[in-house]
Amino acid sequence: MSSWSLSQLLASLHQDIETKLEIVRKSIHHPGSKGDASEDVWIEMLNEYLPKRYQTAKAFVVDTRGNFSHQIDVVVFDRQYSSFIFKFQGQTVIPAESVYAVFEAKQTLNADLVAYAQEKVESVRRLHRTSIPIPHAGGVYPPKPPIHILGGMLTFGSDWTPALGPALGRALRDGTEDRQLDIGCVASHGHFFREASSSSYHYGIETKPATAFLFKMISRLQFSGTVPMIDVDAYAEWLVERA
Repeated sequence: MSSWSLSQLLASLHQDIETKLEIVRKSIHHPGSKGDASEDVWIEMLNEYLPKRYQTAKAFVVDTRGNFSHQIDVVVFDRQYSSFIFKFQGQTVIPAESVYAVFEAKQTLNADLVAYAQEKVESVRRLHRTSIPIPHAGGVYPPKPPIHILGGMLTFGSDWTPALGPALGRALRDGTEDRQLDIGCVASHGHFFREASSSSYHYGIETKPATAFLFKMISRLQFSGTVPMIDVDAYAEWLVERA
């Protein structure tokens, strides 16, 4: 009989994330550095475990009309079909068409963070996204409608007791339309997700929240399908100097 234990492997994945976030909380006192380190923990985890068609980074998002989002702590974007990602002096800019999901990452969950995350998500969803016909061996598929961009929050702890209780529910329900959050994780307590069919929120209070969140995130990405084919020519128009 094998000496491997699947339950222990899954527990270890969560423990690794929780331990790293706790070390960041206890060891780094400068707010900016603490925030950067927390983001890096989540980015490292998603880059390690999401399928390689996805990549994760801290970034700005831009559209063909020259509009930019707020800076987003964690962006999950396409690397299989995306034509270009801008990088300059440590800053990353991603075309809106390539985005699958965006997250605000902080040390602790509270009403202000939920509202801030909703604002950040809205700044991405409101960007214009192109979609052009897709050539294939038998002809051309019509342009694919832009996918729903997932939005959420990632934290170590919570200012609320219980962490995933009525206060969180009220804050989440304040976000409607482009401000609506879909999924999140409080690594020391649990995770939540919005059921698309009913728009109701479900809360998981478990011993391995980071692992549960990762599995739910992969599942949601599977149902998102593939991002549309980007209209590169629309971005190329910015090569002509504009007034």
